[in-house]
Amino acid sequence: MKAIVTPTPRLTGEINALSSKNYTTRYLLIAALAEGTSTIYYPAHSDDSDAIRRCIRDLGAVLEEDEEKIVITGFGKHPKHVSELNVGNAGAVLRFLMSVAAFCPEVTFINVYPNSLGKRPHNDLIDALGQMNVEVDHNDGKLPITIRGGQPKGGKIQVSGNVSSQFLSSLLFVTPLLEEDSEIEVLHDLKSKVIVGQTLEVIQQAGIRIEASADLMHYNVPGRQSYAAKEYVVQGDYPGSAAILAAAAVTESDVRVLRLEEESRQGERAVVDVLRAMGVPLTHENGVVHVQGNGRLKAGEFDGDHFTDAVLAMVAASVFAEGTSRFYNVENLRYKECDRITDFLNELRKAGADVEERQSEIIVHGKPEGVEGGVEIDAHYDHRVIMALTVVGLRSRKGLTIKDAHHVAKSYPNYFDHLRALGAKVELVE
Repeated sequence: MKAIVTPTPRLTGEINALSSKNYTTRYLLIAALAEGTSTIYYPAHSDDSDAIRRCIRDLGAVLEEDEEKIVITGFGKHPKHVSELNVGNAGAVLRFLMSVAAFCPEVTFINVYPNSLGKRPHNDLIDALGQMNVEVDHNDGKLPITIRGGQPKGGKIQVSGNVSSQFLSSLLFVTPLLEEDSEIEVLHDLKSKVIVGQTLEVIQQAGIRIEASADLMHYNVPGRQSYAAKEYVVQGDYPGSAAILAAAAVTESDVRVLRLEEESRQGERAVVDVLRAMGVPLTHENGVVHVQGNGRLKAGEFDGDHFTDAVLAMVAASVFAEGTSRFYNVENLRYKECDRITDFLNELRKAGADVEERQSEIIVHGKPEGVEGGVEIDAHYDHRVIMALTVVGLRSRKGLTIKDAHHVAKSYPNYFDHLRALGAKVELVE
């Protein structure tokens, strides 16, 4: 599917933020790891959250869902023995379930997206699982990956954190269920510490005890614990909403996005402060972000590691800022669905943006007058790229055509519906 984005000078209206993908994925996982029945209210619906629904069902969880909630009877640490699991293009789901699969005799995670997830490395988690008496067959760290487990063991475990925090989160979900106590040491650097905070928050809500050091680099995890079956409420999603807020920032707008908690632990909550620093008129009160954009933005310097999944949306806004913006500490963007630095900036250049890259930086020389557009560009199968390029298209002189736009469904299936409800001119064609 292609998205044909036509220049749109004004956006107005009110939408509910979609439910958080990160929290939905984590709540579904801990409900499956509980012995008993849990209820999750307002779970997200996206390709990623559908992938974990499918996989935990294959592993023996019982799921019943209506429009408001999903009720899950978990399998605890005794998943059903299955030969294959299909996580689609969901990297976090793969990494979380690689540790869960350690309770099974043999499971192969198949490779159905060779040009996206199939290219991403998982060596750091594979190394950690090896320390836990789990044998892993793999393709140079990539899919297909076969886990031969059955008797995972705790103890001292080291895991690198400089590619992804998901490897550490995966271990934190499973080690409390092991017979032995575990001590986890994070090597090198730890990317996206805020997201590890979300993992710890969810685990603790389920009654699990983990002692974490202040810098989140060391963990003591008592074994022989069990997840409590509980009720959970999923909060609104900042990463997806960042693109809506960016679109409002670069146009004349009067846009309200509801269900965005001021005290959320989502790191992408920082986009509100980023947009404020760029001079965007907005308020954030009672869970509502209200943007009254005038299309005028100013450049700034931002540490992107605090809001990883919203960096591209903020880069898109900075394309139209006055001055030069710098987003630093973002090297982990290179290890996502695509290389979100090189691939994304190449597409921005086609649209007429003036951008530069470093190994861990994105530099944007803003064009307050706008960019030319009028070209067809490649989304690289990446939902965040699609959303950010749409923002640029709204403010371009000739619009943009975005290939493979249906991949936005990975996290935000109704993204284009929400934009069009605010007045954006976007046509979807097969």
